[in-house]
Order: sequence, then structure tokens, then C-alpha cells
Amino acid sequence: MAFYYALRDMPEDVRQRTAAGLLKLRAQLEKEVPRRSVTDTLLLATWNIREFDSEKYGFRSAESLHYIAEIISHFDLVAIQEVREDLSALDAVQEMLGGWWKYVVTDVTEGTGGNGERMAFLYDGRKVAFGGLAGEVVLPPRKQQPVLQFARTPFLCGFRSGWVKFNLCTVHIYYGQSVKDDPRRVQEISDLANFFARKAKSAAQIQPARPQGEVTKTRNTSAENMILLGDFNIFTRDDATFTALTDAGFDIPEALRKLGGSNLGMNKYFDQIAFLVRPDKFEATQKAGIFNYSESVFSDGDEAVYLEAMGEAYAAKPDARKKSRYYKDWRTFQMSDHLLLWCEFRIDFSNAYLKRATEGEAPPPPADDGDLPD
Repeated sequence: MAFYYALRDMPEDVRQRTAAGLLKLRAQLEKEVPRRSVTDTLLLATWNIREFDSEKYGFRSAESLHYIAEIISHFDLVAIQEVREDLSALDAVQEMLGGWWKYVVTDVTEGTGGNGERMAFLYDGRKVAFGGLAGEVVLPPRKQQPVLQFARTPFLCGFRSGWVKFNLCTVHIYYGQSVKDDPRRVQEISDLANFFARKAKSAAQIQPARPQGEVTKTRNTSAENMILLGDFNIFTRDDATFTALTDAGFDIPEALRKLGGSNLGMNKYFDQIAFLVRPDKFEATQKAGIFNYSESVFSDGDEAVYLEAMGEAYAAKPDARKKSRYYKDWRTFQMSDHLLLWCEFRIDFSNAYLKRATEGEAPPPPADDGDLPD
């Protein structure tokens, strides 16, 4: 649930249109997305919100920000790519969501490849806690030789919710040439996936054994439950860009694999959520989806509705075909050219924990630093 106090400041016609759009969005979300639970499951999402926010086609309207906030409010934790240097739009969405929503954000990635972008995690603080780990991924040298770093630095954060601790790394992988397997794009995905696979293997090897009845306190900031998500610029699931993820040991559950694409045409698989996790400590459900906002707002048939909002730039187009092309581009700067991708996973493992106790395994006493039981 988002808050709509700013509706009263809109002109009457815009207020009525926005309220009607919100009702349609809410009905679509209610139909397609599971209800958020307090303790059982967590709804995780990733969304590349195009140049959030840019004046390229004019800054986003209050109407659009209401729609974005409404969509995000149906999830627990959302990774957002393409956040710009000015955080005003992100702040406005956070305010609509309520004071318990928080975000963690990177600095702007410098250089042409960085495109003036940040990465962000926006989450409901009533359900999700920031675990203290935050960093941007820098690749180590190979045999004392420098390596080409990521065009846009991946952002890693640790979180906890319910009984689960997990690390999220959000990415916006290099695009390059408009072909399915740009060499640098393949290399970035392969480097990133193997980087975390090595960290997970190393963490598993150094975990100390626990003598019966003795608690060894190990502060876990490893990639034990590791999730990569964001815009990988993957064209199809047969591409080398996709197999670079799976070859490193990351799993994409069947519920996600069977979905269509995450671009507006739903024929490109740009956005992904991939898991490298302990099966006894992490479990995805079979619920996942792509939320297509254009079924409710800023649809293909809404061009005439936004003539005034598009203004002179639209009016100056010489024919209907170019006007329609302008509208379809303009709406991606009001909403996005990507669709939100989401999945659900379990966060309550209390039954399994108690069952082990009934079988004679003594549960460890509560940790005084707030760590979850193993």
C-alpha cells in the first residue's frame, strides 16, 4: 500500500486519471502477485527504471511516480537499476511508500560506461533488515595483471528477513553492440558469476566445525546465500551470456525460466534473478512473474490521453507514425522500457528447526549479536 496524499495537489483531470490508473494497477497486481505475508515468504523484485530520473523527455510526472510507488509497494525488497545522480525521484517514491521503507544506494559510477548511474535497494524495514554488509564489486588482478573492471560497478548488500540471511548483488551489465553475445557483456557476466562462486566455495571451506553443545560464533558476511539480480542484457536463454551464469553454478528456478522477456515487447530476457544458495537454508517457491504495467497504465491506446503532457515535442512530429513512436519512447521515460521481474522465497524454517530438536539435536542458545540460528 502506498499513500496518495499528493493527489489533492493535482489538477482535477490529472487527479481523476491517476486515481483511475491506480485502481487498475491495484486490480492487476492483486490478480498477478501473491499477497505479502508477515512471516512466511519474501517477495523479491528487480526493476530497471529507465534513467530514474532524467529530463531527456521531461522529468517524471507526479502521476508516474504514484504508479511506480504502487507497483513497488506490493513487494518486500526491490533492486533498482539506472538511478541517476539526483535522488529526488527515488525520495519521492520512498515518501509515498511510507517512513518504514528504506533504501541503500551507491555513488554514481564515473566514466562514459557508467552513464551517470547508481544502483539501489529499496526495502520495507518492517520485514527486511539491512545486514551491515555493503560494497561495490572490484575484480582482483589476474596473475598480477590488471583486469577490465565493470562498466557499471555491481552493488552487493547483505540482508535478513525471517530465518534467512542472504546477500544480494544488483547489476547493470555492459550492453555494447546490439547483438546477443557482445564479447565484453559475456565477459562481465562470467567474471561476476565466477567471482561469487569462488567466494561461496571459500566460505564453505572455512566454516568451523561445531562440537556438540558448543556454539562457535562466526560473523557471516560470506556469499553463503547469494542472489544475483538486475539487468544482464541477455537476449535469449540460449546465449553465452545466460550460460555464463549457469556454468558458474548459479540456478534460475523453473518458475523464472518459463517466463517471457522483461522488455516491453516481452521477447528479450534482459533481467534475471539467479541463486547460489544452501538448499537447507534457502528455498524459492514456484511463484514468479513479470509485471507488465502497460496493461493498466500508459498502454498503447493511451496516446491521445497524454497529448498535453507530451507538449510541443510531440506536436512537432510531422505524421501519426512518428507521433506514435514519440509517445512510446516518452512513456518509457515516465515508467520504464523494462518490466519488473519478481520471485518469492521462503523465510520461515522454524518447523525444520524444531523437528531437528525433537530428533535429539540440541538447538544452540540465542546469539547475543542478533544472528539467526543455524
